[in-house]
Amino acid sequence: MQSSGRDIVRTTLSVLLIGAMIGASFWVLRPFLAALVWAAMTTIATWPMMLFVERKLWHRRGLATAVMSGLFLLLFVLPVFLAILKIVGNADDIVIWIKSMGNFATPEAPDWLKTIPYVGPRLAARWQEIAATTPEEIRSRLLPYVGTLLKWFVGQMGNLGSLLLNFLMTLIIVSVLYLRGETAAAGVHSLARRIAGLRGEESIGLAAQAIRAVAAGVVVTALVQSALTWLGLFVVGMPYAAFLTAVAFVLCVAQLGPGPVLLTGVIWLYWTGEPLWAGAFLLWGVFVGVLDNILRPMLIRKSGNLSLLIILPGVIGGLIAYGFIGIFIGPVVLAVAYTLLEAWVKEGASELSDDAERMVELEP
Repeated sequence: MQSSGRDIVRTTLSVLLIGAMIGASFWVLRPFLAALVWAAMTTIATWPMMLFVERKLWHRRGLATAVMSGLFLLLFVLPVFLAILKIVGNADDIVIWIKSMGNFATPEAPDWLKTIPYVGPRLAARWQEIAATTPEEIRSRLLPYVGTLLKWFVGQMGNLGSLLLNFLMTLIIVSVLYLRGETAAAGVHSLARRIAGLRGEESIGLAAQAIRAVAAGVVVTALVQSALTWLGLFVVGMPYAAFLTAVAFVLCVAQLGPGPVLLTGVIWLYWTGEPLWAGAFLLWGVFVGVLDNILRPMLIRKSGNLSLLIILPGVIGGLIAYGFIGIFIGPVVLAVAYTLLEAWVKEGASELSDDAERMVELEP
C-alpha cells in the first residue's frame, strides 16, 4: 500500500510537471502563435503546389522553397499589407464622401424593375420609398454605421508595425516548413499515433484535407468573386473600389457573398444618372453573385470527400468565434469531430451486431 501511495504521488507530480512545461512553452511561444498557425495552414494548403514546383525545378527543394516563398510574399503578404494601409489612410475620406451624398438625388424606379416576376413590384415599391427619402436623411442613417465600421476596422489593425512583423514571421516559418515539410509531418503523425493510435493519424489526415478544401473552395472562390467585383467597380469608375473590394472579400469569406457591394455600385450608378451602365453592372453583379454556387462545390470536391454541410458551418462559425483564422480552424474541428463521432457510432453498431449474432447462436 505504501508503494502504491508513492506511485500515485509520483504520477500526480509528473502530470503536473508536464502540464506546467506545456503551459510555459505556450506562454513563451504566444507572440508567435498567430504566425505559426497561419504558416502551418498556408503550407498544408499549398503543399501539392510546392511538390509540383519542385518537380519542375529539377527536384531542387531550395529553389522550390524560394519560388513558393516569393509567391507567398507577392500574392498574399504584400497586397494585404498595402490594402490595409490604403483603407486606414482613406478612412476619413470615406466619411467625407458619405457626407457629400447630399448632392445626389435618387431617381425614380426603372420600369423594367416592376416586370420582374414575384419580387418586382415589391422591389419597385421599396425603391420608391428610398427615392422619397431626402439625401440628408439617407446620409444621417449611413454615417453612424460607416463611422462605427471604420473605427472597428482601424482598431482591429492595431499597430501596423506589429502586423508587418507578424507577416514577416509567417513568411520565415512558411519557408522553414517548405524546406522541412516531410520531417514536420512525420513528427505530427508520430505524436498523433502516440496519443490516439490509428484514429489519431486518420484525424491528422482529415485535418489536412479540411484545410485544403477550405483554401480551395472558400478562399479561392472569395478571391475570384472579389477580383471580378473589383473589375466591375473599376470599369464603371466607382469611388474607393479597393476599399469596396476588401469588403466584398470579407463578405465572400463569411459566405454572405458580394451582393451588398455590387448593389451599392448599382445604386450609385443610378444616383449619378447612368441608367445604362447601372443595368449592365446589375447583370454583371448577378453573374458574380451566383458564381460561388458553381465554383465552390467544384473546388471542394477536387480537394476531398468533405461535405459542404461540414465546410460551410465550420467557416461561418469559425469566423465568428476566432476571427479570420477561424475560417480554417472551424472546418477542421467540425470535420475531425464528425469523423470521430461517425467511427464511434459505427463501432457501437458493429458491437451490437456481433452481440446479436452470438445471442442467436446460443438460442436452442
